[in-house]
Amino acid sequence: MPRQVRDSNLETRTARSRLRTRHKPYFRLIEPGLHLGYRKLASGPGTWIVRRYVGDGAYTVSNLRTADGELVIADDYAEADGERVFSFAQAQQRARGGRQVRARAYTVADAMADYFRFLEGDGRSRHSIYDARCRDEIFIQPELGKMNIAALTTDRLRRWRDKLVTTAPRLRTGKGETQKYRDLSDNDDARRARRASANRTWTVLRAALNHAFNDGKCDSDISWRKVKPFRKVDGTRLRYLSVAEARRLVSACNVEFRPLVQAALQTGARYGELCQLTVADFNTDVGTLAIRQSKSGKGRHIVLTDEGRALFQQITAGRLGDEPMFRKHWGKSHQLRPMKEAVKRAKIKPTVSFHGLRHTWASLSVMAGMPLMVVARNLGHADTRMVERHYGHLAPSYVADAVRMSAPRFGKIASNVTALR
Repeated sequence: MPRQVRDSNLETRTARSRLRTRHKPYFRLIEPGLHLGYRKLASGPGTWIVRRYVGDGAYTVSNLRTADGELVIADDYAEADGERVFSFAQAQQRARGGRQVRARAYTVADAMADYFRFLEGDGRSRHSIYDARCRDEIFIQPELGKMNIAALTTDRLRRWRDKLVTTAPRLRTGKGETQKYRDLSDNDDARRARRASANRTWTVLRAALNHAFNDGKCDSDISWRKVKPFRKVDGTRLRYLSVAEARRLVSACNVEFRPLVQAALQTGARYGELCQLTVADFNTDVGTLAIRQSKSGKGRHIVLTDEGRALFQQITAGRLGDEPMFRKHWGKSHQLRPMKEAVKRAKIKPTVSFHGLRHTWASLSVMAGMPLMVVARNLGHADTRMVERHYGHLAPSYVADAVRMSAPRFGKIASNVTALR
């Protein structure tokens, strides 16, 4: 039997009571590569922690648990029973035994799979889940998928994130063909765009790791909490169309694509939200469009103008409520090619993406004096912060009006210029 390790700070409840409460455990080496730790809690008995060296400078940290998976607590207020309440000596014995029967490591791939199941069960947008899955398959799994999340370090995650910025953007490639890449531009806007894309991928991974931590699959989230997203990457100028450009674009669309473009211009809805609409989502009596599943998972009702109501009345006339709003099936990225062709035929420069139609609705509405809260409600934002960030400069500013009304006046300064010369 291995020799029992003594520790004056941990082996008695009296000694442990004198320790300062903190989240970081008090560790004691009990054999090479194996530490036993005690976490002092603000209330209730403390818990026993095991830290094991797994090689390459990395450790796994986990709570000591019973055979049924319950947390093992210290004998701070109750006598040790060797089942759920352990003394320091019993905790050592259980920690050593865990070296022979080790549970399978919980990997990044496991965390991503659990996270996607959570998103689907929570009713999140099918298109947003698809985008997250693509980022996982392309950027996360090849580099990090097999790693135990307990072995992730801040440095490893930063190096992975930084590598995304130096990777050339992927081009659409046919099945079975070698992946094609766009040339890696080195101007400021291209670097900003790559950092913004890296941030979106990092957001997906971080959300999955946080979900695993909240579910008790790991004992610390400090490694990824220290990794911050790239700053100042969303400062690009939003492209929106003038009314004249929007009319030219609609005229240039093919017959199947035109209703989708018109709907986007009339609602400011996202492509994925429009694709999921059914005929019943349009309420002709009150002139609203029900978005039942948005990017955030929350629904909303978009209020239509008379022109917008007339458009959806035309689209839905004589059709059953459970039919898709748009007759053609529009899937992931199916809008890219017809949008590009329509923009080219309409001679719109600089070019605009389909998402730019959402910016067009918001920008033109703000410039026409629509209150920012109303714009935010129709777009599906919880408050006005996003609208203020992207479109606030277009609004007739009450700040500018207040300055022009209340700032001091000093008379005709120009008349004194001659005297100063």
